[in-house]
Amino acid sequence: MATSGTTAFDLSIDELIEEAFERCGLELRTGYDLDSARRSLNIMMADWANRGLNQWTIVERTFTTTKGTSSYNLDTDLIDITEAVITRDSTDIQLEKISRSDYLFTPTKTQQARPTQFFLDRQTTPVIKLFPTPENSTDVIKYNALTRIQDAGDYTNNMEVVFRFIPCLVSGLAYYIAMKRAPEKIALLKQVYDEEFDRAAFEDIDSVSSRFLPGRTVI
Repeated sequence: MATSGTTAFDLSIDELIEEAFERCGLELRTGYDLDSARRSLNIMMADWANRGLNQWTIVERTFTTTKGTSSYNLDTDLIDITEAVITRDSTDIQLEKISRSDYLFTPTKTQQARPTQFFLDRQTTPVIKLFPTPENSTDVIKYNALTRIQDAGDYTNNMEVVFRFIPCLVSGLAYYIAMKRAPEKIALLKQVYDEEFDRAAFEDIDSVSSRFLPGRTVI
């Protein structure tokens, strides 16, 4: 039996939109249909950021501390920090993540020493605040950044999504389109979308006994 010998299947943005329209029982006809669907696709990607941790959007980033400086602006595509360490003398030491209130209640924020804790202030431009305040300009903060999925962009692009999530990507877009164009199909398409997202999300975990999500733990 002959096989293709390839494992490169993916869908461009226009193919995703066409498939989603067909699932709604609709035909893609106009440029406005394309623009409307692409807008829904980008909105859905924002919702995915709220649904938990997507492994393929975690990247390792670093910055070097500055003596006497406790706050550092981070990249605007950052959603959350899952883990962080401070590197000194080629040794990584874990930093404890604390809450906004814990940081606020810290009485001696200007105390200088090797940082042991951090608070992530998730503003439009995220800010990481270290405690104690760094005592040198040579320590390196290394952290796992949960980042935004890239926007759809041109219709010939592919989405920044691993192949495991292609089925729920199409199902989700069909559901979003149905809310605007095929309300009679909303219930069915939402059920399919939720089931396919749950299957993909369950697979998208580390092979350990616990699954860690920002702000909560599921055993």
